[in-house]
Amino acid sequence: MSWTHHILTRRRALTTATGLAAGALLPPAAAHGAASAQGPALATAAAFTNPVIWQDFADIDVIRVGDTFYASASTMHYSPGAPVLRSYDLVNWEIAGHSVPVLDFGAKYDLNGARGYVRGIWASSLAYRPSNRTFYWLGQIDFARTYVYTATAAEGPWSRLTTISTPYYDAGLLVDSDDTLYVAYGNTTISVAQLSPDGRNQVRTQQVFTAPSSVGTLEGSRFYKIDGQYYIFLTRPANGQYILKSSSGPFGPYTMRQVLLDLPGPIAGGGVPHQGGLVQTQGGAWYYLAFVDAYPGGRMPALAPVTWTADGWPVVQLVNGAWGTSYPGPTVPPPPRQVTPMTGVDAFDGTVLKPRWEWNHNPDNTRWSVNNGLTLRTATVTDDLYRARNTLTHRIQGPASTATVQLDHTEMRNGDRAGLALLRDSSAWIGVKRDGAGTRVSMVNGLTMDANWNTTGTGTEAASAAVPGGRVWLRASADIRPGTGRLGTFSYSTDGTTFTRLGPAFSLGNDWRFFMGYRFALFHHATQALGGAVRVTRFELTTP
Repeated sequence: MSWTHHILTRRRALTTATGLAAGALLPPAAAHGAASAQGPALATAAAFTNPVIWQDFADIDVIRVGDTFYASASTMHYSPGAPVLRSYDLVNWEIAGHSVPVLDFGAKYDLNGARGYVRGIWASSLAYRPSNRTFYWLGQIDFARTYVYTATAAEGPWSRLTTISTPYYDAGLLVDSDDTLYVAYGNTTISVAQLSPDGRNQVRTQQVFTAPSSVGTLEGSRFYKIDGQYYIFLTRPANGQYILKSSSGPFGPYTMRQVLLDLPGPIAGGGVPHQGGLVQTQGGAWYYLAFVDAYPGGRMPALAPVTWTADGWPVVQLVNGAWGTSYPGPTVPPPPRQVTPMTGVDAFDGTVLKPRWEWNHNPDNTRWSVNNGLTLRTATVTDDLYRARNTLTHRIQGPASTATVQLDHTEMRNGDRAGLALLRDSSAWIGVKRDGAGTRVSMVNGLTMDANWNTTGTGTEAASAAVPGGRVWLRASADIRPGTGRLGTFSYSTDGTTFTRLGPAFSLGNDWRFFMGYRFALFHHATQALGGAVRVTRFELTTP
């Protein structure tokens, strides 16, 4: 399917939702595929509130390996790609690493003569193969081919196993009980492929289902074998979830049932929970981890318990006819430790970036370093932030949060620009400008892209002030609750204590077509010549 075709398909699905009721949800039944009563001591966690992660993690695949849950998500043009999330209770999550270390899929991912915005890592799959104790990540790139990466530990290192010529669109990888690898994939026309025992090649592929016209687009495959039955979990973007079931093997035939449609979600003003995965706890309980469209922030993971009908169909447990804002916590073993918070301070200690960070496209690795502080040397001469390499991004914590950075700008060169942005297809920033007339802190807005992700505005200075010395604190605050007119504001400080507001409030765009939500972004680029550097000694993400 062409890129334009896909965008039109998703736009059509989003704008022509029929408004059918969620009445196809079935009554609950006993737990399906329940685990043995023998096992580790279990304890019920406290009730949890949705979204379980109020950060942008979309197209979720979720698995359990032993007592640990893992999930993967889309990252488009950000590098490294395909974050691996880790949890011990399905509620509290940390970022363990990334399955795709670098987007080495062409020069556009290096911002070298082209750009890869809204391409790259789309919906993909994460699986674990017990026979070789190996994690697998599988995803298609640019509708051209499929890549498979493996690791023996979720946090990595990950390496590329193979490239397969068939592009498995929105793939779901299944490790069958006999160790055979299968992939479910497709848009509306759903197919199943069998891979070779080593996972490097396709052995067979076959179309197994076509969505009826009354349903429309189905995609986002997740592939399961539960109690001898094969299931393909599919989303109708962006308001429904369906499931296919086969009793005759992975190649079908399959029958379809609606799981949810137009179901009210747990985030006020947000969309319908969809396009996630099913996972079973150690005690046999099932859960659905989906995402909720919640722009301008992005797509936020939400969790709900699932039961099964006597004839083997999943049912999402509702609260007052909606996906609950709160449920009892899963019954799981006590966690071995607390997960690393996704908020708080990063002093860039050590010599590597923590996995919370992702670059806007691949970085030039000769132009940055971490050594008890982050050094960003200019990597691009441009007046366009969207073309500047080595812009380092961090997800925004919802429903609102503030990022504060301490910046040493002593080694900036004439024409350099460095600072903290609210980055998306409509952006603004606060930062330091070094020009012949001196050094000042500026608030710049009006950075824009068109629907083809070409720059249409490089920004206009809305306010500025002189800054003495070589150090400044920059702050950006963002309200990312779903809806229009959500605001971001910028301020600065020369002592780290007293902050001064700079420039007007910035109105965040909430169109879905960029897919990724707003991010905080650290940047340093040249407008005249390379050679300058800045040092970030502290980044702090806080919530009200």
